[in-house]
Amino acid sequence: MNRRDLFRIGGLAALGAAAAACGGGGGSAPGTQLQFMYWGSTFEQKAVEKMLRQYEQKNAGVKVKPLFTPDEYDVKLNTLVASGRVPDVGYVPMAMSFRLAEQGKLVNLFPYLKKYPQLAGYLPDAYLWAARDNLHGLATANEIELLWYAKDAVAEAGIAPPPADAASAWTWDQLVENAYKLTVDQNGKHPDESGFDPKQVRQFGISSSITYGAAWYGFLRSNGADFADEAGRRCLLDSPEAVKVFQNLQDLIYKHRVMPGPGQLAATGDDVPGTNILLKTKRVAMVVDGHWSLLDMNESKVNYGIGVLPRYGEPFTASQVAGATAVFAGGKHVEEAVELLAFHNDPRYVDLFKQGLWMPQERKYYEDQAAVDSWTKNAEHPPEFRTAVVDYAREHGVPDLRNRVKNMSAISSDVLTPALQEIESGKRPAADVLKQAAPKITSMLQGWQHTQEV
Repeated sequence: MNRRDLFRIGGLAALGAAAAACGGGGGSAPGTQLQFMYWGSTFEQKAVEKMLRQYEQKNAGVKVKPLFTPDEYDVKLNTLVASGRVPDVGYVPMAMSFRLAEQGKLVNLFPYLKKYPQLAGYLPDAYLWAARDNLHGLATANEIELLWYAKDAVAEAGIAPPPADAASAWTWDQLVENAYKLTVDQNGKHPDESGFDPKQVRQFGISSSITYGAAWYGFLRSNGADFADEAGRRCLLDSPEAVKVFQNLQDLIYKHRVMPGPGQLAATGDDVPGTNILLKTKRVAMVVDGHWSLLDMNESKVNYGIGVLPRYGEPFTASQVAGATAVFAGGKHVEEAVELLAFHNDPRYVDLFKQGLWMPQERKYYEDQAAVDSWTKNAEHPPEFRTAVVDYAREHGVPDLRNRVKNMSAISSDVLTPALQEIESGKRPAADVLKQAAPKITSMLQGWQHTQEV
């Protein structure tokens, strides 16, 4: 499972005996015992467990049992909710968090904002509201979409690297032009040269998902379009501005031949190598993917660079591309659980920020120079990180659709994903597909999720 799948919550395996011990904050040991349920890689597991030990050291008498669940997370959590044996604090898939909040299964954090000032200083889009003054969770970490590139491939093509600041972002036409130069077949020919063999491509110029919403939502907003109207009741994907975005993505595969189509990058079965492997092997020269790839880039010793996404009009990128963290209702130690929530993604105690997996949620880490340096001034963050990520997220981030659209999970599975897969297949133009899908999505729309000032 790649990093994107983890953030989308693909399937995960049973927690086993540890999960069986989960029971709403109770425990036979003396003192206060909490359970913290989470998913992630082995590296994340170690970082989270280190954070939990630090929490225990700062809170005498409190013990926290980590419930690491690397497989079938949503299935396992649903089972625990149904049985009434929920953890005290835990990660929650975004769509599930709204459903559990409606059912009264999550603690309202709004009354605790005054007690824990760092929670009140989060980025506005990090707050997940079930209703007015009902704050049911927080996005675990901020993540944005970026344009990653292999420095060696760019140098060999003799082109300037993708810009690292939004003001200089490539236009879409510039992206296509440079993708041509970065795409070569086994004989060294480019797609605009006679004799180019699209079935024997050695290096593709660009890879950008058509089916993964966070990858294309920034493009959609940049072209003056959106998923739905202001009321969130009418789908706008069939508008000319939206159609242009998806047709341009389809054209990268079938017209320009600079992007791999479905299955062309699969190593075995449906498995596609991670962005770090694609860039390191120069199978692809540029990839649109999330900030979380930084950890794998550094671990794999990739000679990479970071650029901002290409733009149509004003540059935008999807932000808050992550799951939620929440306190479960019914626990015996709610106060301690909320305190653990406030502690769990604090850059002072969690290595995942300095290591490149997470971006902070507190505003000060994007605005105050000392705070910015505290998590970015190290070998894991390249020189362009400040403009390409910190400034870009602060000035040009728009929240991921899963945080905003009611009923998004059903819309995606029933209509949106099949439609985008058809566009990706190249069987029909984007306009035909979206003209058919938009009314179906409109019939399912229930409005935007509630938002408010803290």
